[in-house]
Order: sequence, then structure tokens, then C-alpha cells
Amino acid sequence: MCGIFPGTREQRGDNGMMFPDTAAQNGPLNLNSKDHAQHEHSHGLFGPPGLLALPEPSSDNEGRQIPRKKQKRRLSREPGEDGDDRTREHPFIVTEPGEVARGKKNGLDYLFDLYEQCARFLDEVQQMARERGEKCPTKVTNQVFRHAKLKGASYINKPKMRHYVHCYALHCLDKDKSNFLRKQFKERGENVGAWRQACYFPLVDMARDNGWDIEGVFVRNEKLRIWYVPTKLRQLCHFEKSKDSDSCSYE
Repeated sequence: MCGIFPGTREQRGDNGMMFPDTAAQNGPLNLNSKDHAQHEHSHGLFGPPGLLALPEPSSDNEGRQIPRKKQKRRLSREPGEDGDDRTREHPFIVTEPGEVARGKKNGLDYLFDLYEQCARFLDEVQQMARERGEKCPTKVTNQVFRHAKLKGASYINKPKMRHYVHCYALHCLDKDKSNFLRKQFKERGENVGAWRQACYFPLVDMARDNGWDIEGVFVRNEKLRIWYVPTKLRQLCHFEKSKDSDSCSYE
């Protein structure tokens, strides 16, 4: 029986929140203040049972037939978002706002600044496209990542930026809730993978409040409209919408 749950928190990585024993031991985190505690938001951290077990989809490979040899090779890897199926090693640590990370890994303020840099690189790409009379990209695409690399910003890459874009979305849409999550996970000593998973569910709540239009939530924000909505976030919204519809039908 000891082989059912992997040993350390670091080994569990992104799947750390799927284990109810961890949640029971630490107690549910509360995204709201003590004066505004609401039980219905408890799934904002841990989500419905098994929901986070959904595999990270690859938008680049959707609809494609993957050869059998490649399928076997991918079994030993952790699937990533948007074409990144390399073994996931988080290059960041959970830090509170304004805190400078120590050691080899960077903090979350640094991570969010990378998205601001991407926006500036997109502006440069759009300007060059206008000068050449070409079509201007409206979102951060491969063209922008290539431009960033040419400018010496090789630390900015598609897999990394797509992997944490929903965390940046929460930072832009509800900074107080984002900061509260950072503080709570820092105090608990949780790794970035667990924090990253927790960032999904406040966004699902926002989508629910906006008629499940998560695309509209992104488009209406000036900083987020240049980013594609993560496929897994769409899946989580669809899952919760279906669950709400089922509960209404039984009533």
C-alpha cells in the first residue's frame, strides 16, 4: 500500500494537490479574508476530487495522429501544455510579493515580469510588421518568442510562458487573491507546482460569474488579451459547467 502515494512533496510536483491526505493534514486554505470566509470557495485551492488529474493538453498536437513509437516514449514524461512534454522541473520558487528569491531559482515577481517583457516584444514585432506592410500579430505567438531570442532574451520561451500563463492571469485579474495564495503557499512550504495548480480554480470561479466565458475574461483585460487561454483552463471550466448543469437538472 505504501506505493500508492509517492513519497516527498517535491516528487509529487503539480499533482501534490490531488492527494486528500495532504489536504486533510494541512487543512483547507481560504482564499478570502477571515471576515469574508465562504465555504463555496474551498474548491478554489483543491478543486473537485480527481479534477486536477486531467492531463496537461498540448494545443500543438490536438487532432493529430501520434505514431505509436512516440506515444510509448511520452509515457515516461510529464505532459506539458502547448507542445511541451519534457520532464517538468520548475525553475521558480514560491515567494511573497516584493520578496527576492535566494539561490538558483527565481521568485514569482520575476516570473510575472517575464510576461511584461513578452508584451514589449510583441509591440516590437507589431511595429516591424507595420513597417513592412505585413499582418500584425495580435497575440504572443512563436514569432514573438523567436524575436525575443534574437534580442538575447533566450530565457523567454514558449513552454515556460504557456505553462504559467493562468498564474499570471490571476495576478492581473485579482492581485489580492493572487498575493494571498502566494503568502499561504510560502508559509506552508509548498512548491511552485502546487501553487500553480491552485491558481486554476479562482479563474474557474470568475468564468462562472461571467457566464462561463473564460475567453471574454481574458479579452477584456488589457494585459491578458494578448495571451491564449490555456487548454486545461478551458477543460476545467467545461467540467464545472457540466457539473452545474447536471445539478440543476436534478433539482
